Amino acid sequence: MQISYEGDADLALIKAKRVAVIGYGAQGHAHALNLRDTGVEVLVALHAGARRAADARAAGFEIVAVAEAAQRADVLVMCAPDEAMADIYAAEIAPHLKPGQTLMFVHGFAVHYGFIQAPAGVDVSMAAPKGPGKALREAYVKGGGLPCIVAIAQDASGGAEALAYSYAAAIGCGRAGMIASSFRIETEGDLYGEQVVLCGGLTHLIRTAWEVQVESGTPPELAYFDCLHEVKLLSDLIHERGIAGMHLAISNTAEWGEYVTGPRIIDARVKDAMRAVMADVQSGKFARDWMEEHRAGAPNLAKLREAAAAHPIEAAGRAVRTMLGRDE
Repeated sequence: MQISYEGDADLALIKAKRVAVIGYGAQGHAHALNLRDTGVEVLVALHAGARRAADARAAGFEIVAVAEAAQRADVLVMCAPDEAMADIYAAEIAPHLKPGQTLMFVHGFAVHYGFIQAPAGVDVSMAAPKGPGKALREAYVKGGGLPCIVAIAQDASGGAEALAYSYAAAIGCGRAGMIASSFRIETEGDLYGEQVVLCGGLTHLIRTAWEVQVESGTPPELAYFDCLHEVKLLSDLIHERGIAGMHLAISNTAEWGEYVTGPRIIDARVKDAMRAVMADVQSGKFARDWMEEHRAGAPNLAKLREAAAAHPIEAAGRAVRTMLGRDE
């Protein structure tokens, strides 16, 4: 694995460019603020009536329409949601692109699956932080950074790679490590990890475990502690020390339970299901299904979101957080 750091990048390259951050949401706000604090000229490009426009304006950014940004900026950083990006690009960016400009992505979804295909003469690169925008900004303010993946999909100028590393260093990632990779590896890995562990696997494991414990007679709030609340304590240990290091911080009883019971839960059938998920990600099936859902107005997403919010574990969670003095 090839890893570069701040000293390997030339910050003068990105400081010589006018950068437009398209979107001011989870990633966009952090990129815009970190770039500006590094000394880069930054515009924030938003559609009329954008929900985050007031936040960007309060932070002192010049806000422009996306089409104007495409005409004025040297580097366009695509921080819009995956499902909206292709339409924004087609309507407001593509008609104005000129040779010598750079399209920068913070996630490879739209490029890898072919929803955006840049013309010849335009550089296409990626700097994808390994964490949410909030963490990216907090780390930068504290003098640190998050690791990121750097990738090049199209090098028309011959300088796409050097500029991508300059950009990644400017948002603070050079302080932690900039990892050379590809749009394919970043995209497929990100989607797979979200679906089988971070968002899909973990939440369904928690809910199912909670349901079984409540069915057995445990009060919902106590089951919430056992199956959800303490997840953070263990995940923090794993984050800091790795799985083997976490074993040294838990009881022998808990460790023994992991070895004998973990394989009963995550068995060969589950691994086969994970392989099927990976196949859907790699074939583009997941991406096509998601874009079809989005273009239909996301009716199924709305129903699933409503059902998740109505699950009884949420009531137990509100009671626990109230007990702990945490505001909703």
